[in-house]
Amino acid sequence: MSQLAIVQKLFEFAILVFALSLHEAAHAWMASRLGDPTARMLGRLTLNPIKHIDPFGTILVPLAMLFLFPYGDFLVGWAKPTPVTTRNFKHLWRDDILTTLAGPVSNLLGAAAATILLILLARLNASAAGVVRAYAGGLPGPGLNGSSAAVPVAMILYLAIWLNLILAVFNLIPLPPLDGSHILRHFLPYKALRFYDSIGLIGLLIFLFLGGRLLGLFVDPMLGFVNAVLMNFAI
Repeated sequence: MSQLAIVQKLFEFAILVFALSLHEAAHAWMASRLGDPTARMLGRLTLNPIKHIDPFGTILVPLAMLFLFPYGDFLVGWAKPTPVTTRNFKHLWRDDILTTLAGPVSNLLGAAAATILLILLARLNASAAGVVRAYAGGLPGPGLNGSSAAVPVAMILYLAIWLNLILAVFNLIPLPPLDGSHILRHFLPYKALRFYDSIGLIGLLIFLFLGGRLLGLFVDPMLGFVNAVLMNFAI
């Protein structure tokens, strides 16, 4: 593996950790707004990754996917679940779902913010525009060896778009303990709920090894839309 490839993978890992921190902080913020101060009092309403890191889901799984079992267009991870005390909510069903959705929505907003910043940067810097052509359009670009400091910044912004989209979709998958499962379990009868909760981490790990293409069915159209926006407005 070349030094260039290693640097890019380390960039991807760092961006993923930040995106996971954004995701969990959004859960904490929404829960606090809806009357549950648990996560805020435990210091989880922060973008500081140290407060959110899960050694397995935030460190080991992403690094293994990057360096041992490279998936190419599929990189995910998870952080420590944000603690929520649902009895503090005034409207249990509604507030729990809103708190759950805050995580994926924060990643979508993160992808949107990175898109806007990349458009602005590409309009101001020709080398950054070259990065957009390379990533979004599949056309020749300057690569990471470009002379301008805008090149790695543009690359980071594009990776932030990609990873935030993946996390938003991944977390909406209805497998425990992902966010999608917290929504689905509100609609399941008690007996089905007991079996559903028992799936746990095993089901998630199976998906990690088999579900990359399934995830791509949702992420690829979203990324394609972003690429079209970038090609139309950034160049």
